[in-house]
Amino acid sequence: MLAGVAFFLASLATPEPVEAAPELANGTYLGVATCGGTTCHGRQEADGEIVRQDEILRWQEESTPGGAHSRAFRVLREPRSIAIAKRLGIGDAAASQQCLGCHSTQAPRKGPRFQLADGVGCESCHGASSEWLSAHYAVGASHARNVSQGLTPLDNPKARASVCLDCHFGSTNDGQFVDHRIMAAGHPRISFELDLFSTLQQHHDEDVDYVRRKGKTNAVRFWAVGQSMALERSLNLFAKPALATEGIFPEFYFYDCHSCHRRIYDEASARPTSIDNPGRPIPEGMPPYNDENMIMLSAAIKVAAPELSGQFNARSKAFHAAMGQGRKPALEAAARLRQTAVTLADRFSRASFGKAQTFQIMETIAGQAISPRFTDYEGSVQAVMAIDTLLNGLVNSGQVSVGAASSLRGQINRAYAAVDNPNNYEPLKFRRALGSAVRTIRSLR
Repeated sequence: MLAGVAFFLASLATPEPVEAAPELANGTYLGVATCGGTTCHGRQEADGEIVRQDEILRWQEESTPGGAHSRAFRVLREPRSIAIAKRLGIGDAAASQQCLGCHSTQAPRKGPRFQLADGVGCESCHGASSEWLSAHYAVGASHARNVSQGLTPLDNPKARASVCLDCHFGSTNDGQFVDHRIMAAGHPRISFELDLFSTLQQHHDEDVDYVRRKGKTNAVRFWAVGQSMALERSLNLFAKPALATEGIFPEFYFYDCHSCHRRIYDEASARPTSIDNPGRPIPEGMPPYNDENMIMLSAAIKVAAPELSGQFNARSKAFHAAMGQGRKPALEAAARLRQTAVTLADRFSRASFGKAQTFQIMETIAGQAISPRFTDYEGSVQAVMAIDTLLNGLVNSGQVSVGAASSLRGQINRAYAAVDNPNNYEPLKFRRALGSAVRTIRSLR
């Protein structure tokens, strides 16, 4: 495999960094090849003085989740994608905007070295490079200056969440909304958590130089902001008439999958398989709005914004209740809840989230107060990802040792096992698996 990587990098390499051609219009996407010189990000060894300089190698790494973005276009020509496209009747998935919206870099203006086959390339996250490419390696360059020239400030949790959510959650851009029909055709269910996914895709080292230029990353802050902005994005999309309905049906993307995808029992002795959820005041048998982010935020608010906890929980319940009354009251309730989500994103983006707060959030998620709300698959997945990412944040910041964290790692893995297969998900089993971590969390505090 290394020989193939070397060939690819050699094809990208240039003797010196390539400056943006002066005739290119503002906002031009120059492509991965423009970043691939051996004096830039195309080395095979992480021996750069300031940044690793092997970022492209890590971006295309086949054996790790970190290479997923580079594989995004390629998977459109694999059997699963071909079958999905056939079921949807959209022809070639690799030529359909319905797929390319997320499986390639969205580039309204393309430079001469831009390649669609690069998939989700550097500029998908960092922004069109025509304005800042040559400036970002110049003597005296600064992160603030690069941002002023168009570089996306991914060190800002709100900016990063906004970029990631476009594909990993959905947007109004063409080809960036994986609706229920697409999932029914075979596309994976949409699931996202900002800090965990960022860690999986990280191609840089957060060393002394990084901290000096951009500040130290706070994993809990990214997690909390990501939850807030995911809820805001969901409610924003729900308010769009073109997205919220499919013929006479509602768009089921917005609803909790597991609440409908249960086993059906018709015999006389059958009992309902649903479990009452105190966060959802809706009639029995009504599909609930997917509230995975609401559940996580209810834990974060209690710790980092307690004065907003009552408002958030009241507006969450009011929104669920309004869903049973009609679209107009649902939209009105959604607007109020969305306003609170925006406020929380701003609030959390400035919060410090120290060790004590992090442990308190973890204990709240795994404890009895929120446990009754884990009645469906999506919220439970978010819960175990949250405990995982918050623990990793404590370890990476040196607040908890690797050895101490190992005592909780086994319990996290058991909770992951309880949500390993959506078809075998059992709420009570998951609650027990996650709840067993509470005592360990308290001891680590």
